[in-house]
Amino acid sequence: MRLFFTYLFLLVFASSRAGITPVSGKLQKAIDSAKPGDTLLLKKGVYREGTIRLTKSLTLLGEKGATLDGENKYEILHISGHDIVVSNIQFQYAGYSALDDYAAIKLIDANRVILENNTVLHAYFAIHISNTYNSIVRNNIISGKPKSEQLTGNGIHLWKCQNALIEKNKITGHRDGIYFEFVTESTIRDNTSEKNIRYGLHFMFSHNDKYFSNIFRNNGAGVAVMYSKKVVMHKNLFEENWGASAYGILLKEISDSEIEQNYFIKNTVGIFMEGSSRIKIGNNQFSNNGWAVRVQASCDDNEFYQNNFQGNSFDIATNGRLVLNSFTGNYWDKYEGYDLNRDGIGDVPFHPVSMYAMMVEQNPTTLILMRSFIVSLLDKAEKAMPALTPIDLNDSKPHMKPHKL
Repeated sequence: MRLFFTYLFLLVFASSRAGITPVSGKLQKAIDSAKPGDTLLLKKGVYREGTIRLTKSLTLLGEKGATLDGENKYEILHISGHDIVVSNIQFQYAGYSALDDYAAIKLIDANRVILENNTVLHAYFAIHISNTYNSIVRNNIISGKPKSEQLTGNGIHLWKCQNALIEKNKITGHRDGIYFEFVTESTIRDNTSEKNIRYGLHFMFSHNDKYFSNIFRNNGAGVAVMYSKKVVMHKNLFEENWGASAYGILLKEISDSEIEQNYFIKNTVGIFMEGSSRIKIGNNQFSNNGWAVRVQASCDDNEFYQNNFQGNSFDIATNGRLVLNSFTGNYWDKYEGYDLNRDGIGDVPFHPVSMYAMMVEQNPTTLILMRSFIVSLLDKAEKAMPALTPIDLNDSKPHMKPHKL
């Protein structure tokens, strides 16, 4: 119903700009003949015209069943310009080119472009955007047919863009579901990115962005945020990202960011941190992960507060004894302390890094001993007389009950 009203709005909006011109023949010819501000309504049918170029301020709408087919050879729609709308069209079988990054929809050197309510099937890159400002990619369904990582492009790919909105899209079967490189002041929200070969979302050198209320499920390696700063990550679900190098989030060389009110459920690693600084990680749920959080010794000045750690094989793991991060007010289901004054806070600190976790970090083959009696005995002995675990890595105010998120 919402899509219907959006489509109706676009029709009314387009009608207010100029008359609607039905198109049932050559689309490129209709575009070439149209005047800026016109609206073209692509009639139901399959159109095979090679690469169509749109450089005018037009609204291009499609009837149900209007399909542009790249015949596995061509880039389908190449857009450049400003004040352009493309809505309610199916794009299928875009071609492949390792040199030119063919896409079903390529947007380059543009401003104020809306790509909305489209379906993209079996494309190398589905939507490829570069050097563009104020673009909106909303309510699109993108489904690829994954091959190898090298032969599959990204679902929604942005390079050198600003003020983009990526909203309510469903992406599956690509290399990265959503890819940002040199993208600033942009928002990713309410998307579902799942079953992609590599990452559900991949950030590179992108600052002052935010992503929230997205679902990243069953991707090859989860989400990666690299070489970026001031990234806000709120209210996302990271679920079932399993594999030898799979994470809910991989953080590499990232600083001054926020990770709050997220759910990390059934991932190999909830959060993996390397070279990360000044990140606030609070009010998150970590449940049934292999490792909830792995913090490398290269990380410093990060704050973990009011998180819930429940049902994880390892809550915290690190590869060094130097403690440069803080943990306070978290709930740990492995906490065995007491609360004599009944203020809801444990009276003795909790040390979330076990001796066995340290052993596994140094020698992964020791995972074969998981839940054995000897491991339990070693961990009990280490708690009594710490020798290998970082004694200063502790939560001085562990909560006795889970936080309400």
